[in-house]
Amino acid sequence: MALTLRPLTLDDTDAVHDWARLPESCRYQAWGPNTHEQTQAYVRAAVAASPDRLVFGVLVDGEVVGSAELKLHGPSTGEIAYAVHPRRWGQGIATATARELLRLGFDRHGRHRIFATCDPRNLASAAVLRRIGMRYEGRMRGTALICDGWRDSDLYAVLADD
Repeated sequence: MALTLRPLTLDDTDAVHDWARLPESCRYQAWGPNTHEQTQAYVRAAVAASPDRLVFGVLVDGEVVGSAELKLHGPSTGEIAYAVHPRRWGQGIATATARELLRLGFDRHGRHRIFATCDPRNLASAAVLRRIGMRYEGRMRGTALICDGWRDSDLYAVLADD
């Protein structure tokens, strides 16, 4: 599997929509399932994002199968997020993507601390975060309104010298 991250482009809209329209993709998110127009708006915003919000297409063997984001908070902190098409779940793509986001955050952007959050019920995402060396730091209550009510978020982080 040849995985690469590259900046998301407007040409990626249909590929992103292929998973953003699926209920299983957004089960634990405050967005979706998306209409095509909502996906277009997301991609447009991602392409036009400020320099502290880096949004990538996740490519496996040249095909866009996910998206990833590194947000730079101040001079020392980063936040990562990722989404992978459900048909590609269980293939190590999320883990490889998250590792690459950490590499970019620490090596290219000189971050001291990088964190991520996930719904406590999203056991697969929590496993990815632990697999890449992040430590569980606690639960933040009522952080996002999703389809079935207010969602808590589990916080994970890793330091550059961990």
